[in-house]
Amino acid sequence: MSNPASPPAVDVLDERPGLTFPPGFLWGAATAAYQIEGAAAVDGRTPSIWDTFSHTDGRVLLGHTGDVACDHYHRLGDDVALMAELGLKSYRFSVSWSRVQPGGTGAANPQGLDFYRRLVDELLANGIEPWLTLYHWDLPQPLEDAGGWPARDTAARFADYTTLVADALGDRVRYWTTLNEPWCSAFLGYGSGVHAPGRTNGADSVRAGHHLMLGHGLAVQALRAVRPTAEVGVTVNLYPVDPASDTPADSDAARRIDGLANRFFLDPLLRGSYPEDLVADLSTVTDFDHVRDGDLAIISTPLDLVGVNYYSRHVVAAPVEGVEADPAPSCWPGSEDVRFVTRGVPVTDMGWEIDAPGLTETLRRVHEYTDLPLYVTENGSAFVDSLVDGQVDDVDRLAYFDAHLRAAHEAIDAGVPLRGYFAWSLMDNFEWAWGYTKRFGMIHVDYDSQVRTPKSSAKWYASVIRRNGLAAQ
Repeated sequence: MSNPASPPAVDVLDERPGLTFPPGFLWGAATAAYQIEGAAAVDGRTPSIWDTFSHTDGRVLLGHTGDVACDHYHRLGDDVALMAELGLKSYRFSVSWSRVQPGGTGAANPQGLDFYRRLVDELLANGIEPWLTLYHWDLPQPLEDAGGWPARDTAARFADYTTLVADALGDRVRYWTTLNEPWCSAFLGYGSGVHAPGRTNGADSVRAGHHLMLGHGLAVQALRAVRPTAEVGVTVNLYPVDPASDTPADSDAARRIDGLANRFFLDPLLRGSYPEDLVADLSTVTDFDHVRDGDLAIISTPLDLVGVNYYSRHVVAAPVEGVEADPAPSCWPGSEDVRFVTRGVPVTDMGWEIDAPGLTETLRRVHEYTDLPLYVTENGSAFVDSLVDGQVDDVDRLAYFDAHLRAAHEAIDAGVPLRGYFAWSLMDNFEWAWGYTKRFGMIHVDYDSQVRTPKSSAKWYASVIRRNGLAAQ
């Protein structure tokens, strides 16, 4: 079994005056079902697209799968005890659609719901606010076989599933996220194919994005019908997008990528429309005939909050004249020839540039769209960790968190209604197409023994939570 080691009783931060966050600021950590639960064929759970994808040769590095992952399904109590010892005020987890509603249609699976009932009850017993995400990329395989997210009916099935979960857990769960990062589901899953289900069709990726948002809107309505007092939002992954130079061509490249990365979702969700320039950019890909009258009104159903996942910045440049675009399938339909530029700044083990000021920019930008409360629902970094004498001294990750929390505080000082922050991730886990080769966790997981070891970043984060703030620099 796991060994929930306690963080040190003393603060690892000094006591000099520093930055204090608002009273009631919600400090949390996040995970996703397929990445940690394991128990892939236990108690009635059936395959999702990620089960199928990870079991397909060549899709996931080293052939890794989520069959066991962190075995959280069988170690729920120990894992919640670790959360409590870290002092988490909230825990953001996702529900496996295939565990709750095998096949994606029909009645709920009682054993699947019971797992999440136990999780919620254990969290509440430890004073931790449950934050439930309904969809984190794990579509039931039969729904994919019927067309997946490019098919309109999937949105309706998502609303049905939402009702089942709301009926079972809505009396104890206050905070709800419908979708996690629909950009990844749509454009990595159906465009470049590097994520499940591994399809590579630009028009399908655009349809998938629309139907994901339609499913979101229908799910918000379904939730409110069952639990009118629920706090409901959606989580989008956003990036500042900068041109590599001040030339008109590079500026236009930035506009195009910003349209696909950010405005494709922000505008329909918060303004009830697609940007005209984005529709024009995609005219060679789709004529948007999948958008029906009334869709955008459903998609823009009023929310209670917005979740922002932030990891890095994009810097882009115009195509080089005479150089053909990479023929590989792209997650940037209609803009496949835009070049992504590296700047020579420090990067994480994922190769993502570390850019804390981009979090401030992103939060301020979302606030320009809405006065709704905002939450950083994911922020974190992968680095190469070493377990030495029972300790993991992940100083790079600690520094990453510190810098990004200071950027979050700067956004608050600028008037952004930021209400909480969720570190990604609580523990090392199955990192999608990278398998178990990338570690994002504050808690180290030995995948052979399933022993959990809090890293230095976890102990530091516990001190931040206790103080509700950061030390002076």
